[in-house]
Amino acid sequence: MRPAAAQWLALIGLAALGALAVFGWMPMQAWWVCAAGLVSMLLIDAWRLKRTPSPELERELSPVVPVGVRRAVRLDLANLSRLPLELDVHDGHPASWAILGLPRRLQLAPGGRAGFEYELLPAARGEYQFSACQLRLRSPWALWSQQRQLDLPHRLRVFPNFAPLASLALVGADQASRTIGAHLQRRRGEGTEFHQLREYRIGDSMRQIDWKASQRARRLISREYQDERNQQVLIVLDCGRRMLAEDEGLSHFDHSLNAALMVAYIALRQGDAVGVLTADETPRFMPPQRGLHTIDRMLDHLFDVHAKPIATDFIDAATQLAIRQPRRALVLFITNARDEDCDELAVAARQMQRRHLVCIASLRELVLDEAMKQPVKDLDSALRHAATLQYLGERDQAHRRLRSQGLTVLDVTARQLPQALVEHYLAVKRAARL
Repeated sequence: MRPAAAQWLALIGLAALGALAVFGWMPMQAWWVCAAGLVSMLLIDAWRLKRTPSPELERELSPVVPVGVRRAVRLDLANLSRLPLELDVHDGHPASWAILGLPRRLQLAPGGRAGFEYELLPAARGEYQFSACQLRLRSPWALWSQQRQLDLPHRLRVFPNFAPLASLALVGADQASRTIGAHLQRRRGEGTEFHQLREYRIGDSMRQIDWKASQRARRLISREYQDERNQQVLIVLDCGRRMLAEDEGLSHFDHSLNAALMVAYIALRQGDAVGVLTADETPRFMPPQRGLHTIDRMLDHLFDVHAKPIATDFIDAATQLAIRQPRRALVLFITNARDEDCDELAVAARQMQRRHLVCIASLRELVLDEAMKQPVKDLDSALRHAATLQYLGERDQAHRRLRSQGLTVLDVTARQLPQALVEHYLAVKRAARL
């Protein structure tokens, strides 16, 4: 319990009266009466505050929120006493998160309720716990304040930002691909899986005509084919130190995770099964599954995975893939391939190629593209430009070595990654390479 501002003002006033009494401008007995009255008020007010029950508190917040998106948190308080209550409220949100609307001062009528909302901005994925809510109660005469804690445990899981996926839910798979920015290549030939019978259209090949069905219907009937379904796509996420680089406020690993969700959504809409494997010291594996509910499982499986400042063991990742994924699949390996890692990555890729169709998506730091656009004006800028050219040349050489083994290598920035992965997946589907 601490003195409030009103108490300090009262004590200053009492001191002023004491000065008047000392100089004989008021009777000393009157000052003693004032002092006794103030002490009595302080004791009574402290006793009433101590007996005041803490208000009831309820917190309304979804147990799952996306990272980097503001979310409203509502707090409702109920006054259990028969006296009006004035208090300051501060919620025990996770530290280092941006908060708007706290602390908040409330006035509760006797037996009344009041509530308010504040906004929080989750800064990183993972699992977090709200601590106790902090209350500062004022005594009925505002002479004292008391700090109290209300334990209201709340577990919060921060997932990748799934809002872009929600915007694709009401459109077809092809339109969703275009929304992402993927360019659909024109199909060469027909699909490989029978879809349905329909009336003949001008331009249909003779091979599409179903002569028996045409004879029964007494008009030309064509077979319609589609891309083969129920194929398998496995996304391998590098969790090593290369993925700690940041572009546009997110680490490369977070960008990779968002892109993986995008390509998984498109593949699931196409009827394929999608799985995921993390290239980590403690790898996580989710076997390929069909159905849009797989997105929820991926979110739950990967929301607390982060890149670590350690070197990636590509050979171990390839071994884990061989053990856990016996069926042939399209493997999308998202990493940052550099010349010093090229030999080990090439060995791992050859091991994966024995059974799977492998694509390596190599993330390029956005700062490299920006450095190449800067004009050369002095010695420092010339050295910076030359160093960037040398680095990009070595990177390109590493990519050419991987391509010489028959691998597909996508050299993209984090912003281009979702589009590039979706385009490659659709190209593989339409070419029936899997």
